[in-house]
Amino acid sequence: MTSAGYAPGRHATAVVDASASIASSATVGAYTVIGPDVEVGERVRIGPHVLIERDTRVAEDVRIAKGAVLGSDPQDLKYAGERTFLEIGARTVVREFTTLNRGTAASGLTSVGADTLVMAYVHIAHDCLIGDHVVLANGVTMGGHVEIGDWGIVGGLTGIHQFTRIGRHAMVGGGARVSRDVAPYTLAGGSRTRTYGVNRIGLERRGFEPEAIRALQAAYRTIFRSGDPLRTSLDRVRRGEMTPEVRELVQFIRDSERGVTATRVGPDDDLPPEPRETKSRSAV
Repeated sequence: MTSAGYAPGRHATAVVDASASIASSATVGAYTVIGPDVEVGERVRIGPHVLIERDTRVAEDVRIAKGAVLGSDPQDLKYAGERTFLEIGARTVVREFTTLNRGTAASGLTSVGADTLVMAYVHIAHDCLIGDHVVLANGVTMGGHVEIGDWGIVGGLTGIHQFTRIGRHAMVGGGARVSRDVAPYTLAGGSRTRTYGVNRIGLERRGFEPEAIRALQAAYRTIFRSGDPLRTSLDRVRRGEMTPEVRELVQFIRDSERGVTATRVGPDDDLPPEPRETKSRSAV
């Protein structure tokens, strides 16, 4: 037995395809099914009743809890059975009843980075790219082609629209509805999601220098709270102190195709409009 109480090997009830490659130090739990062309690395712990359907690469020291489904077909009507992959980085934890689909022909890959925590009931759709040290809380659900940068945190029961990006070191509060990009180093939240400032506490915990945080805060105020059009604000920031973090913030916004999540006070004229909420006449 290992120090965590797990013995390497396969439970007698597990079903493993002959083409799968399972490291000798890995643990495969009861009634787990592992399909063709799956690779499982050293010291991986796979719980009971897990399905790894096919074409999935699981790096070393990953933990997969009961009932998780990995490497299943994309939920995309355009998917025509082409061979695609799912990759899980080292030391990542995948908790109960999560679903992680493979990619489609668009990119061929769904990827979850290293040292990431995927909590219960999370859905990671086709062609999503999740970075390292990311935390996805219970019930986060995302459409295809979502990108979440390193150290991103997404609160529980948040829905993320397809093709949306969440930048590095950004934090999204629980119950949000993310339909625009969330800029790196920022805080966002709310059912009509808005950005609320720089993720100062998170950056301090990760060792960012005070000067770097102050530069980000100054850039944030110029971009999101000056009241100027977005392009004008970005040009003003570019003429000022361009630390590596500020440069990343500006470039992320300039590259945005969906528009960035705006603050409650600031320029929205360069951003795509959100749909209006209407009440039904028959509502009680």
